[in-house]
Amino acid sequence: MPDYALLKTVHILSSTLLFGTGLGTAFHGWMANRSGVLAARRVVNRNVERADWLFTTPAVIAQPVTGIWLAQLAGFPLTTPWLVTAMALYVLVGACWLPVVAIQIAMRRIADTTPDGADLPPRYHRLARWWFALGWPAFAGVIVIFWLMVAKPEFAL
Repeated sequence: MPDYALLKTVHILSSTLLFGTGLGTAFHGWMANRSGVLAARRVVNRNVERADWLFTTPAVIAQPVTGIWLAQLAGFPLTTPWLVTAMALYVLVGACWLPVVAIQIAMRRIADTTPDGADLPPRYHRLARWWFALGWPAFAGVIVIFWLMVAKPEFAL
């Protein structure tokens, strides 16, 4: 049997990595886009994309694996309302994150192919607005998931 404390530590660390990387990349992406500096946008878009591959993606995979495993070890049925709600929110967060990944790649490509001194095309700015907008429900969803994991409230679905 796996060590519960070790598994819980991995779960907490991966959730921290997921939340922290998301918040950090959102801040840097937003600030680079506000700056209006093409070179800043190029660097930040490239690094946001890298951060998603290096940190967010492994955490996205680790979360449900360790979470379900922990629930089973702790004796929580997967039909427990707070767990069902957390898993549904996780799917919602993922439904926001997956398009954001594609948007980030498109934004990086546009910035990389825009000549120095030229304005970014309107498509870049539309994508940046979608990128920003999709971050809010994902951010709120993760906050609620954290609360559900800590409070484990009793309610009926």
